[in-house]
Amino acid sequence: MTKLIMAAAIAALVATIGGAEAQTYPSRPITMIAPFPAGGPSDALARILSEPLRAALGQPIVIENVAGAGGNIGVGRLARAAPDGYTIGIGQWSTHVVNAVTYALPYDVLHDFEPIALLAITPQLIIARKNFPANSVKELIEWLRANPDKASAATVGAAGGAQVTAVYFQQATGTRFAFVPYRGGAPAMQDLVAGQVDIMFDQAANAIGQVRNGTIKSYAVLTKDRWSALPDVPSIDEAGVPSLYVSYWHGLWAPKGTPKDIVGKLNAAVVNALADATVRQRFADIGQEVWPRDQQTPEALAAHHRAETEKWWPIIRASNLKAE
Repeated sequence: MTKLIMAAAIAALVATIGGAEAQTYPSRPITMIAPFPAGGPSDALARILSEPLRAALGQPIVIENVAGAGGNIGVGRLARAAPDGYTIGIGQWSTHVVNAVTYALPYDVLHDFEPIALLAITPQLIIARKNFPANSVKELIEWLRANPDKASAATVGAAGGAQVTAVYFQQATGTRFAFVPYRGGAPAMQDLVAGQVDIMFDQAANAIGQVRNGTIKSYAVLTKDRWSALPDVPSIDEAGVPSLYVSYWHGLWAPKGTPKDIVGKLNAAVVNALADATVRQRFADIGQEVWPRDQQTPEALAAHHRAETEKWWPIIRASNLKAE
């Protein structure tokens, strides 16, 4: 009987300590993994959010850039992290939808993470080096058809989102060109500006500054209507390739098994940050649009994530696109 009483007392003490830890979360810095090099859209979003999240949670947010394999190394590190709320990760359409088909991943994108919140969305652009011969989508298609396999297209990671979009474009237009994979959007853009590659199908947030500065050409935004951030760039429907719509969206996840109350605290901090006028303006400045408030819940991220896999996985599998 004495042993039973002692065991019960110990269990109660452990529960009390565990409850106190949950109530005091966070009590130390939180690491946010950005699975691409510094300077790209994922990194920029993480850094914009870090200060308002610190203010809301009372602890520093340490950004850790873990690049490689199209974002898979960083996402894999998140999957292996302790589910205690002290490691979270930013990801997007490419890392959490495309890569699940084009790579043999050691984790399950739909089941090995706890969704926290949808963050932002940005359309994709068709862009080219400044001195590329074509000046419109129509001219681009004509040039590519007349010069099969002579143009080079920058992609982020082998068989990543940019390449999926490019293959989608090839199928729709009957064109062919080669692919040059990069570790992240920032180095790919650097080479496009320098003229080392010819074209790119890139998320607008990565390209908007260069487009506005005139250092690259922009042919179309892959949306039905023109995009308010670049109103002079035609929509893909206007450009003559209707319904070729692709957008990059970003979300925030924790490792599977992270307690719901901790996920709730993280979500509340994110929602608070996304409501801040300064944060929203900084997002807009880099071509990112904040999701509506009712889409910022963990449940909304889970539902959107699943819907995107249901749309894109059959398309990617049909293209037989695989990372080597």
